[in-house]
Amino acid sequence: MKEGPDIARVAALIGDPARANILTALMSGKALTASELAAEAGVGLPTASSHLRKLEEGGLIAQRKSGRHRYFTLSDDEVAKVLEALMGLAAGHGHLRTRTGPKDDALRRARVCYNHLAGEMGVQMYHALRARGFVTGEDEKLALTDSGRGFVAGLGVDLAALPRSRAPLCRECLDWSARQSHLAGQLGRALLTQFIANGWARRAKDSRAVIFTRQGEMAFAQAFTQTFPRPEPRG
Repeated sequence: MKEGPDIARVAALIGDPARANILTALMSGKALTASELAAEAGVGLPTASSHLRKLEEGGLIAQRKSGRHRYFTLSDDEVAKVLEALMGLAAGHGHLRTRTGPKDDALRRARVCYNHLAGEMGVQMYHALRARGFVTGEDEKLALTDSGRGFVAGLGVDLAALPRSRAPLCRECLDWSARQSHLAGQLGRALLTQFIANGWARRAKDSRAVIFTRQGEMAFAQAFTQTFPRPEPRG
């Protein structure tokens, strides 16, 4: 009998098209109802409920209750990390969906990856933090330096007020559209939250896109000076 993690079970859960659509919708970081996820998956509510049950039993999603309403979210950051990596793998091998309109360009420019900033602007931010010595290390040893702590404090991020969590402060996440890393972890979440609180950006309705104001674009560019070639738009 083979031993070790059962990757076949997890792959089968993600591999179903309807369940893949449900998981992708939850990458927005929002808690969604079964009806909303049924619409995202393109299936009826009974079928969606069956898929949700399987995903919950498999540990990929979690259920939250508010009064009579039930909402679903991804179970944790690790699930989001795996999904983003699979998106990058699919895109890298030409497995792309038909482009549907301007939202795709907006998603490539800036979007939510579960709870942090992704897309070209997310990659730009991460590269700028590394280039200025605010973030150092690799993989599990990625760390925010003392000068980095001062920098993010200047942006309004109170590191001492971050909730206690097993999630690392800094973590790399491979961006599926730019094919480079962006910043995840508690700091990635806190920075995106601060950008919205500062009025630099807002979440687009019914989309993972993050829309920056003109003033927000300027403030972002000043804070995170681009020091590397911007990724070419992909078809």
